[in-house]
Amino acid sequence: MAAIVLDIGGTAIKSGLYENGTLSEIRETATEAAAGGAHVVNRAKDIIASYRGICAFDRIGISTAGQVNPAEGTIIYANENIPGYTGTRLKDILEQEFQVPVDVENDVNAAAIGEASFGAGKNRSDFVCLTYGTGVGGALFANGKLYSGSSYSAGEFGAIIVHPEDRDASRDIFSGCYERYASTTALAASARKLDPAFSNGRIIFEHLAEPEVQKVIDAWIMEIVYGLITIIHIANPSCAILGGGVMEQPYVLQQVKEKLFQNIMPSFGHVEIKKAELGNRAGMLGAAVLNSYHSRQ
Repeated sequence: MAAIVLDIGGTAIKSGLYENGTLSEIRETATEAAAGGAHVVNRAKDIIASYRGICAFDRIGISTAGQVNPAEGTIIYANENIPGYTGTRLKDILEQEFQVPVDVENDVNAAAIGEASFGAGKNRSDFVCLTYGTGVGGALFANGKLYSGSSYSAGEFGAIIVHPEDRDASRDIFSGCYERYASTTALAASARKLDPAFSNGRIIFEHLAEPEVQKVIDAWIMEIVYGLITIIHIANPSCAILGGGVMEQPYVLQQVKEKLFQNIMPSFGHVEIKKAELGNRAGMLGAAVLNSYHSRQ
């Protein structure tokens, strides 16, 4: 029997069928997150229902934005990217609707589980996984298991304070934090000061040969490195897996490696910096194996 897998993000919901180690019938649907959490749940229901005519399925795996309690399948906290999503009992809602077991996990945790099972983290017992996109997400594997913390919310690496001079928690809980400087959102904001047309990473890197653009990119890469220095010294991983579309740019990974090893203690120099191998399918592949993964924990 197959599983239906969904990866719910703020912009798109990726979905597919998983059977015998393979994803098929992969689709991407606009999340329409601004319409709120209840609307997003209904979108998920519609997507899952649309697969019924293709293949019978006996379970559902969900990777989703937000902090997740996987034991209950609930959304502990979600920011303003999906209004009203906090508190959603996603597992209960979907199990009642489809009468099959449902597993739910945070999207970065699911991606890390995917990488551990199929990709760059395979055969690694201790590694960190970070994604650089709209924000910065993180996950930590220790002794072969996902480390979730006391309330399932470990790995909020985006909340590391890297610029205390900019800190004002009453205005923005992430002010002065890694996420505000190392995300692709931050890169685009800096690049738009040069040219308003620099709206995303792809456009920006098309102009890498221009000195002023390279200067902006290099400053942003150092912001990535600042956070990694702290994470690596705390977690002492054998590997740091870096994901997000911008990591497809060879220049980024090469510069991160060069600058990082200039800034960490020699005794931590064994850490390997790797690009995530599963791309935008990592969350779906992680969601596909949640049932067996959670049962082992």
